[in-house]
Amino acid sequence: MKNSNPEYLIFLGCTIPYRLTSYEVSARKVLKTLGVKLVEMPDFNCCGYPIDLVNHELASALATRNLCLAEEKEMNILTLCNGCFGFLNKVNKMLKEDEGFRKKINKDLNEIGMEYKGKVEVKHLIHVLTEDVGFEKIRQNVKKSLSMIRVAQHTGCHLLRPSKYTLRDGLDGHTLLKELIELTGAECLDYVDEGECCGNPIIGVNEDIPFQMAREKLEHVKKVNAQALITVCPFCHIMYDLNQPLIERRFNERFRIPVLHYPQLLGLAMGFTPEELAINDLRVKPIELLNSIYNAE
Repeated sequence: MKNSNPEYLIFLGCTIPYRLTSYEVSARKVLKTLGVKLVEMPDFNCCGYPIDLVNHELASALATRNLCLAEEKEMNILTLCNGCFGFLNKVNKMLKEDEGFRKKINKDLNEIGMEYKGKVEVKHLIHVLTEDVGFEKIRQNVKKSLSMIRVAQHTGCHLLRPSKYTLRDGLDGHTLLKELIELTGAECLDYVDEGECCGNPIIGVNEDIPFQMAREKLEHVKKVNAQALITVCPFCHIMYDLNQPLIERRFNERFRIPVLHYPQLLGLAMGFTPEELAINDLRVKPIELLNSIYNAE
């Protein structure tokens, strides 16, 4: 049974508030309409993911502090960021399953007067939409079918891997996102290497490899004639939208593929205007896509 009035602490993470407010704005719009109440998370810190690459215990302590804040509020966490979901969810499950690990992290947290008890869950936006809101309620809120457009999806790594932590009822994020896209009426096209990484994690130390990875992805999306690429991860979005002009110049190619956050696509189907969904904030303007939608009256 779906939760008719789900309520979550929203964990925005570090990147979205400063670089991708369009994702937050559009997500808040559609979630409010779908009856999901969002409560601001007090005094949260970084999820810990980037630090995990060099210090697992410190990163886990940072993640667990966020989980403790949620326990104090007696509320589960909703994330918009794949990286935040991946690490918070992984640490949460490790703490629940490994008593030795839990004791070690709690020893660290005791120094700041906190203790993890294992009473909360962490969900990504797509999990809340599929598990709490449900497909039927989303369908009921679609006012304009987007059947006139063709799009492709990029789920991102942390909703797919490692499957030990990401699978939900046997389904991965790739399957869930495609089903959510199809609820808008848009055709979701298959293409080569859909599950490949965007390359963003290493862009701080090497641009050549991630730019080549993103180039190949954009080539595959273009080859199937998709009118837009749909993302649910801020880092993947930055890679394909913000960096797309740089990639075009680097390889002397022209893609001009708009990259929309999923709640922007859903919001258009729900009747929100492009302005309400902050679509103009996108680097690659979806002019032709919007013309296809609004000229199909």
